[in-house]
Amino acid sequence: MSLCGWLWLLYCLHVPGSVCGLDGVGEGACRLVAKPVSGTVYRAGDVVIGGLFPIHVEAPLPEQEFRSIKGNSTCTIFKQRAYRWLQTMIFAVEEINRDPALLPNLTLGFLAADTCRSEGTTLGAALAMVTGKEASVVGTECGTTPEVPVIIGDARSSASIVVAQTLGPFDLPMVSYLATCTCLSDNWRYPSFFRTVPSDAFQARGMAKLLRLLRWVWVGLVSEDDDYGKFGVQLLLQELQGSGVCVAYSEVLPKVPSKRQIRHIADTIRGSTARVVVAFVGFTGHSGALMEEVVRQNITDKQWIASEAWVTYSTIAAPKNLQSLAGTIGFALKKADILGLGPFLTRLHPDGDYQKFDPFLRELWEEMFGCSLGVDLSVTLSSRRQCTGSEVIREGESQYADVSQLRASYNVYKAVYAIAYAIQDMVACRPGDGVFNGGQCPDIRKLQPSQIVHYLRGVNFSTPVGESFHFDMNGDPPASYDIINWHVTPEGTAEFVQVGQFLSSEGSDDQFHIDMDKVVWGGGSGDEVPVSVCSADCPPGTRHAVQKGKPECCFDCLSCAEGEISNTTGSVECIRCPERFWSNPDRTACIPQLVDFLSYSDTMGVILSVISVSGATLTAGALATFLYHRHTALVKANNSELSFLLLLSLKLCFLCALVFIGRPKPWTCMLRHTLFGISFVFCISCLLSRTVVVLVAFRATLPGENLMRYFSPTQQRMGISLCTLIQVLICVLWLALAPPRPAERGDREGRGPRVVLECEVGSVVGFSLVLGYIGLLASLCLLLAFLARKLPDNFNEAKLITFSMLIFCAVWISFIPAYVSSPGKYTVAVEIFAILASSFGLLFCLFAPKCYIILLRPERNTKKHMMSK
Repeated sequence: MSLCGWLWLLYCLHVPGSVCGLDGVGEGACRLVAKPVSGTVYRAGDVVIGGLFPIHVEAPLPEQEFRSIKGNSTCTIFKQRAYRWLQTMIFAVEEINRDPALLPNLTLGFLAADTCRSEGTTLGAALAMVTGKEASVVGTECGTTPEVPVIIGDARSSASIVVAQTLGPFDLPMVSYLATCTCLSDNWRYPSFFRTVPSDAFQARGMAKLLRLLRWVWVGLVSEDDDYGKFGVQLLLQELQGSGVCVAYSEVLPKVPSKRQIRHIADTIRGSTARVVVAFVGFTGHSGALMEEVVRQNITDKQWIASEAWVTYSTIAAPKNLQSLAGTIGFALKKADILGLGPFLTRLHPDGDYQKFDPFLRELWEEMFGCSLGVDLSVTLSSRRQCTGSEVIREGESQYADVSQLRASYNVYKAVYAIAYAIQDMVACRPGDGVFNGGQCPDIRKLQPSQIVHYLRGVNFSTPVGESFHFDMNGDPPASYDIINWHVTPEGTAEFVQVGQFLSSEGSDDQFHIDMDKVVWGGGSGDEVPVSVCSADCPPGTRHAVQKGKPECCFDCLSCAEGEISNTTGSVECIRCPERFWSNPDRTACIPQLVDFLSYSDTMGVILSVISVSGATLTAGALATFLYHRHTALVKANNSELSFLLLLSLKLCFLCALVFIGRPKPWTCMLRHTLFGISFVFCISCLLSRTVVVLVAFRATLPGENLMRYFSPTQQRMGISLCTLIQVLICVLWLALAPPRPAERGDREGRGPRVVLECEVGSVVGFSLVLGYIGLLASLCLLLAFLARKLPDNFNEAKLITFSMLIFCAVWISFIPAYVSSPGKYTVAVEIFAILASSFGLLFCLFAPKCYIILLRPERNTKKHMMSK
């Protein structure tokens, strides 16, 4: 079957009301009874260009019975805007035919049809064009070349997809002026599809840039239930991934929505906290019905973002809608001023000949002037007056004659010129340079669609407006958008003001510019940019915490943890401060950590210093008292030499506490622990020696025993020296192998607002041996004193030693948990307190009673009193 035969068969299968049968045998034997297209405008030419325009937006119901040929049902709801597109095509064709430089020996014709904004009607009109059966005909011969080798259209993405899928296998080219679905950029599925309108992928990219620029991170989406709306929203969501912009809701406007569905969408818009609404809808009555419901519900606090399909649609921008839609921002197709189009549009007049040529003129005239042409019973019964014929179309007074926003019309204009320049390139072909049939050039009188597809891919021209134009490898043009803002004039009408521009193309950087000073914001914001967020930005010092089950834009603000900051508004995470820095109380800045240690300027340091000096002074006083009264009985009975050594060691114990106060340095760290260990061993060694002497003196009761000869003053001094020397050796080994050293430690787990400067023990074993040796001597002394506790009453030295050692042991046993649990510099304070408490315990228990007798009860300081029992 030939190309025409296949197209006839497709026509029969797709056009409602068509009947097709094959008679006889042979390829050309076919009979087609076709249902005529709703309305066509035709002019003959050497090359006839097809055009598909939605002059009406409601198609009749399709035929379901297929039993008879019924009368042609007409489409309803006439659209002046689409009729202007048709007239723009006619204007471009006539302009090219008058141009002596473009196709000088060739005349272009056109065949334009009404699609009624229906996929079935659009496909039927397209098939009727390419088969040459645009009216009811009966034929027996199929030609080899379609009547229309190229079609301009359609306006809708869904219809363009249907037609492109049907005509694509036959390489029949389409040049759409308003189908923006990105799916049509698939060159493999739609190899013969071209368009003069940018893909929605670029518009979605521009919208995403606008939302991010204005920090609108909480938006609502409204789309139509067609390919334009579905793919538009899908592309926008892809562009918004990872940008921090969240979708509060996504509502779909059905193809035939009920009032309840429209009310539900309006209720969602009103109830949402999202103040920005992105609407991917077309110029249908359904989108208008939604806007009417928005106005009825008095939804005036929203900022609308419009897609290119309705941002300059004056019907939606009617004064009655501006209370809710004023300030709308959207992306419009590039505007152009087509010289001569205004007078061309206003030239129309409904005389008899022109009405035969253009079946739509009557509807235009009657709608524009509210009158009736001709005699019609229904009109006679109505209140509509008869047209006088003196009515005149004036530029700018109707949507049809409004040439101030030529955007889709300019795309139609470019489509005609693209086809003309493709044909011009064919005409310029020289034998041998062609690409068909071994270098042959196309036959202009018998154009094949595949030839036009080839030359369309290579067109590169400048329109009469001065714009450079070409198609990329996917059949798409360079993307160029005007950013439009709806202003309200003093008369209460909408004014479409250009406030920016967005240029984009594959493989190049986007150019986005918006003049914020020109923008009038919607939602009652006035001069302030509306704020559309699910949760307000977190202030410095806090971070985002996403609310469970909600988008990332909905969050709570949590204060940064200690040691972390956030110094900007809206921080997602807190930043950890570097080493030697800590967060301030507000968690907004890192400040140097305070170096903390027990110093002489601290209150606690002053108190401990005073106590230490006081203890050393009291010890010195006791030493002076004993030295002054060294010849008295009490001093002699208490072994004056041991008493002097014991008081000297106690004085060292009091004074060693001072070494623990002040900024730790290497030498002070080594001195404080060794001095502490040696002083206390020296003290306890003296006390142990004294206890042994007392115990031996009163236990040696057998005749002939002279144990005291083993505990002479010389041996006592040797014993004290030996015990002390052992501690000295331990300290020397400790200092040689792992000496204490200054170290920094944070308040908590190594970090905190303060750096505690302290002395590390270096070797835990060395420190343990020093304390353990002191504990061993103290325990031994306590045991011996306990055994000697029942000595004569007037010489109760053993009881005093026992009591003093109990205090000593109790202090140092309590010291261990207190030392471990004390934070920072208080660790040092606990150690000093233990040193002073145990020293005072020894001083008061051992020497206070004796000093009392020496100074206040001298009558008891006699040998007779001492030996009374």
